[in-house]
Amino acid sequence: MPGASESWYHEKESAWLYGAVAAAEPDPARRALFVRLAAAAEEQAAHWRKVEPRLPGQYTPAFRARVVGKLLRHIQPRHLRPILAAMKLRGLSVYSNPRAPASHNIPTSASEVGGRHTSLGGNNLRAAVFGASDGLVSNAALVMGVAAAGVPQDSLLVTGAAGLLAGALSMAAGEYVSVRSQREFYEYQIALERQELAEYPDAEAEELALIYNARGLEMDEARRISRTMLANPEHALEVLAREELGLNPDDLGSPTRAALASFLSFAVGAAIPLLPFFAGLSGARAIYGAAAVTACSLFGIGVILSLFTGHSALRGGLRLMFIGSGAGLAAWAVGSVLGASLS
Repeated sequence: MPGASESWYHEKESAWLYGAVAAAEPDPARRALFVRLAAAAEEQAAHWRKVEPRLPGQYTPAFRARVVGKLLRHIQPRHLRPILAAMKLRGLSVYSNPRAPASHNIPTSASEVGGRHTSLGGNNLRAAVFGASDGLVSNAALVMGVAAAGVPQDSLLVTGAAGLLAGALSMAAGEYVSVRSQREFYEYQIALERQELAEYPDAEAEELALIYNARGLEMDEARRISRTMLANPEHALEVLAREELGLNPDDLGSPTRAALASFLSFAVGAAIPLLPFFAGLSGARAIYGAAAVTACSLFGIGVILSLFTGHSALRGGLRLMFIGSGAGLAAWAVGSVLGASLS
């Protein structure tokens, strides 16, 4: 648990950054929110100074905070939301949907918090489709490029299998690190919220009320709702995570499962260009077969992706097929040049 000195410094840094965000925020309601959050952070810093009078007399922003402050002079806060979240700033849920009206998604009870954010597994399905698409395009391009260089078919098959394994392992490792980092960030933020909720629950309720006020509620109503939702200890931390930090616990999956899903989806896609070779075709027939099965699969994946974009299925299928074909042709051209220069 952080000591008084660390807690004081965190509150002073938060107040300084809230001021920088307020200065950069063009929307008056959001600007007012961050001004008031800065004042609340200063009050909490004053609380820690009473606990430990020997704290430094003046706050000096750390290098990281100064960098964020410089970025805020050139980039609007809503575009820096992940960085601001990493700096442990609150109130970022006002940027969840910049085009929505200010009163959008204001819950009136703890049971409603997060109810409108349920994806029903859609994000996982979309990630799997994109993983298969990546594997398909990258390994097809690899196979085409190596084939154009005149490599024997046995070596070509080994190259494709190696590309499948290397790409799938790389995707799995990247996904594991990404999800693991997200979980660690969430767990750290929740630990801070748990401590602050225990130390000064009234201040936490007031900060939550400020967020609802910035999103369109009258201040008295915002205070009533915030106190109601923080009254239940079972829901208080989840409410604060969603509304103050802009974090959604439902979006955090298992790093191991995410890595395995990424590995399998990429491997399935990467295996498709190799099917003609495994089917016993050889020479030009195998190459043409790999190109044909890849093009058909890309079209099918594009059609599936259109379900997520809402665009025409034909348009989505043709677009992904042409993109993948372009990558394959580029790889074929490079392989042909390299093969000619090395022969």
